Amino acid sequence: MNTDLISIVIPCFNQAHFLQDAIESVEAQTHGSNEIIVIDDGSTDDTVKVASRYPEIKLVRQPNTGLAAARNSGIKSSSGDYLVFLDADDYLEPNALAAGLGCLKKYPECAFAWGRYRIRNAQGKVCEPGQISDRHGDAYARLLCGNHIAMHATVIYRREPLKIVGGFDARLSACEDYDLYLRIARRFSIVSHEEVVAEYRRHADNMSLDSPMMLAAALRALEAQRAYVDENPNYKVAYASGIRFWRRFYGVRCLRKIARELSEFRFADARDDAASLFRTAGASTILLNSPVWIVRQWVADRRWTRKG
Repeated sequence: MNTDLISIVIPCFNQAHFLQDAIESVEAQTHGSNEIIVIDDGSTDDTVKVASRYPEIKLVRQPNTGLAAARNSGIKSSSGDYLVFLDADDYLEPNALAAGLGCLKKYPECAFAWGRYRIRNAQGKVCEPGQISDRHGDAYARLLCGNHIAMHATVIYRREPLKIVGGFDARLSACEDYDLYLRIARRFSIVSHEEVVAEYRRHADNMSLDSPMMLAAALRALEAQRAYVDENPNYKVAYASGIRFWRRFYGVRCLRKIARELSEFRFADARDDAASLFRTAGASTILLNSPVWIVRQWVADRRWTRKG
């Protein structure tokens, strides 16, 4: 086995229109010892047709089982000592693999390394600069407080620690990367670097726009750490901080959505989203952030609609 071989796993579910860019961003890497594995997760579009244009890649087809399970299939189908998981709608910078591998070689005790990223809109325009990594303090405690890594494609893993923790939790419909970071950081060292290595493509179908689902998944990932935190009191403050952070972060996003739905007289949608928010965030998020805020946002939206 080539010890510098990096396996890039690209799960794809009905995102054939983005897949070519993802594949070609890997083929443009300055680090040349790579294998590309595309997991067609039950797509009904042209995913297979696009992937088949590249005979050098490995295409794995399976019924739709979700992002976490697709990534696990990629792990099983790969042979590199290092792995990167690139969503089909995202993009790697040419230096991504070289930068990540260089960082892991500098810190051989670390299970994974991550860098910075940019945000790009659906038309291909960079609309936000690279994010700043956070490398200070206890890595596990920082992750309990929130997912500062943010974009999964910035991460390069060593295979063995990934195998030891059991890969991705296929029971999670979202935040499976956050859950994995927590499980790895609890047992191994991790490290960041300052290179911009990936671009997150923002578009109307981003999973992260489903705030109620994302909130539930983030809280579930944290809840999985509860037993360990209870046995290690030093982490209880960070755990409580993380619960507050996720409720506030996605709770406010959901409140904005509810306010927009009210402004558009979509009362049934607003009711369903409010019920979902109540179940996942609890009454405190709604009471602390809401009734006056929703009314103000509703008035602002109505004024903007009239101006338009």
